[in-house]
Amino acid sequence: MCDQTFLAATFGPCDSCGNTSPLMNIYIKNEPINYCSFCVEVMACQELQRGETLQTLKRECESLKKKLEEDRGKLNDTELHQVAEKVDAVGALSIKTRRVLKGHGNKVLCMDWCKDKRRLVSSSQDGKVIIWDAFTLNKEHGVALPCTWVMACAYAPSGCAVACGGLDNKCSVIPLSLDKNENLAAKKKSVAMHTNYVSGCTFTNSDMQILTSSGDGTCALWDVESGQLLQSFHGHTADVLSLDLAPSETGNTFVSGGCDKKASVWDMRSGQNIQSFESHVSDINCVKYYPSGDAFASASDDATCRFYDLRADREVAVYQKDSIIFGASSVDFSLSGRLLFAGYNDYTVNVWDVLKGNRVSILLGHENRVSRVRVSPDGTALCTASWDNTLRIWA
Repeated sequence: MCDQTFLAATFGPCDSCGNTSPLMNIYIKNEPINYCSFCVEVMACQELQRGETLQTLKRECESLKKKLEEDRGKLNDTELHQVAEKVDAVGALSIKTRRVLKGHGNKVLCMDWCKDKRRLVSSSQDGKVIIWDAFTLNKEHGVALPCTWVMACAYAPSGCAVACGGLDNKCSVIPLSLDKNENLAAKKKSVAMHTNYVSGCTFTNSDMQILTSSGDGTCALWDVESGQLLQSFHGHTADVLSLDLAPSETGNTFVSGGCDKKASVWDMRSGQNIQSFESHVSDINCVKYYPSGDAFASASDDATCRFYDLRADREVAVYQKDSIIFGASSVDFSLSGRLLFAGYNDYTVNVWDVLKGNRVSILLGHENRVSRVRVSPDGTALCTASWDNTLRIWA
C-alpha cells in the first residue's frame, strides 16, 4: 500500500477527513500525503480482502519471512572463515599515529578524503567545517556554519567543492577557492532539504549530483546546480544513519543503514530497494562497500561488524569478541579489501582480517569515542575522527 511511513512533527488538517490533528506523513508511489492516525487505519483496512485482519496478515508475513530464511539457509554450504583456512595469515602490522590534527573546538563528527590523497575535510559539533593539508597539518579553509552538529561532510570528486549538513536539515555545497582569505560561507549553497537532520552525504561520480541520508527515514538524490530532488528512497522505518555509494564508475546502487537495524541496497535509477539484510540487533551506525562492490560491511551499536555478500544474498562473516562490549561507530576497508578498520565507542580502532574473521591489531590513541574511520584513496594512510576534538592520521 505505502512504501514508507514515518511520524512527522506536523499538526494540521488531515487530507482525508479534514480534522485538525497530529499528522502522519505517508508516501504512496513517492507522493506525500498527510493523514491522521484514524484515516491511516481506515485506509489500511480498506485494502484487506474478505476474512482478512491485520493480525492474520502479520502472521502470514512472519511465516513467509521464516520460510525465506530457511530457503536461504539451504544454500549456505560453507562459511567464509572455512574457505579461508588455507589462506596465509596477515603478518604483524606496525601502524602508528603519524599526524594529529587539532583545531576543532568540539567533537569531530565526520571527515572525508579528497581524491588528491592529500587534503581532507572534517566537520564538528562546533559548527565548523575545516579543510586540512594532511602532509603539513595546515588548515587551508575554515567555514563557520549557522548551526552546530555538522554531522556529515564530503569532498567532491573534482576536489573543487565540499558538501556538509546536520541539524539544520539541509545539505549545503561550498565551492573552494585558491584564495585562502576568501569568505567561503558567503558562497555556500543549500542543495538538499529534509524534514529531519542530515546524517550522511556523498557525491556521485560527478560534482553535479549528491546523495543524502536523513533522520526522517529517507535517502534522496539531488541535482547540485538546481537543488531539484531527482529521486527519493523510502523503505527504512527509522532514522537513516549512513550511506555509501557503490565503488564502480558506472555503479547505480548504494547501501544505507539506520536505527531500524536494517541495511538496504538501492537502485538509484528506479528508487527501488533491491536487497535488505536484518541481522543486527541494534542501530546500524555505518555501512561501507567492499572495494570490488560485490559486498559491504556494517558497524552497529550491538558491538559487532558484519560482512554481507550481495551475490550470495546473505551475511558471510561477523567480527566480534567477548571483550568488545561497546558499539562500533564506523568501518572502512583497506585498498586490497583484506583488512577491515572499525572505530568503536571505547576510543579504539580494531583491525580485522576480513577473510579469517580474527582481530589482527588494535590502534590506541584517541581519548574519546571514534566517530569516523576512512582509508586514503591510495590506501597508504588511515584517518580517524573522534569526540576528543582531534583527527589522527595513521600509517
